[in-house]
Amino acid sequence: MEKTISRYDDTILNRCNFFKGLSKHEITAVLKAARIVNIPSNSFFFHQGEEAISFYIVVSGQVRLSQINPEGRQVIVHIFGPGDAIGIIVALSNMTYPVSAEAMTDTQALGWDRDTIAYLMEECPRLAVNGLHLIAHRFMELQDRYRELATERVERRIARALLRQAQQRNGRIPHTNTRNISLSRQDLAEMTGTTLYTVSRTCSSWEQEGIVTAGRGYIEINNFHKLLVIAEDLPDSHQCHDPQTCYFCPPDFNCNTA
Repeated sequence: MEKTISRYDDTILNRCNFFKGLSKHEITAVLKAARIVNIPSNSFFFHQGEEAISFYIVVSGQVRLSQINPEGRQVIVHIFGPGDAIGIIVALSNMTYPVSAEAMTDTQALGWDRDTIAYLMEECPRLAVNGLHLIAHRFMELQDRYRELATERVERRIARALLRQAQQRNGRIPHTNTRNISLSRQDLAEMTGTTLYTVSRTCSSWEQEGIVTAGRGYIEINNFHKLLVIAEDLPDSHQCHDPQTCYFCPPDFNCNTA
């Protein structure tokens, strides 16, 4: 197992903020303590309300984090991919998982149980600090989502959700400025607190304007600039001051030319 896991050293772990700043020796120790977990599509890593006993780093595939509200409605909290951490709540002992984690595709992850993570944090304080940063970041993300749901019109929420997924996923189609996102319209509706009908109507309108192309189980962003204008409620004449540092532009992409 050690030989198999070690190949993730410079690819997956270095992309995960939970392991930021660790030395080569510390990363090796973390890898040795990991186990490989394979979860088939539509199966779960864990369910909401279960005791939090394991922490995972996604190696390949996609994972949907969802929560059932008191009315029984499912809300998608996040969609994660390679390099992302799920189940960080194990860093806080005697907690339950606040969400369910479902594999959207066949997914492979590195896993650590609660006791192992606690031991690694004691041996490597930097790991504990990173865990706190990760928890704080997730908390801030949820605050932003709740603010959007309470104050922003649905078109802006949909545009923001697509831009977030475009930033997170490396799904650009080769030799084009189009980015392909593996996301159904139903998923997008549950992420933004609206209905499938509203998302479908919005995407159809944006398709006519050349902003997106929506297919079965995927959405392609064709015009980042127009989507940014909608998401940030900017004037149509908005231009990026510096495309190289634009928060929303993909690498080597100038949304002003889109």
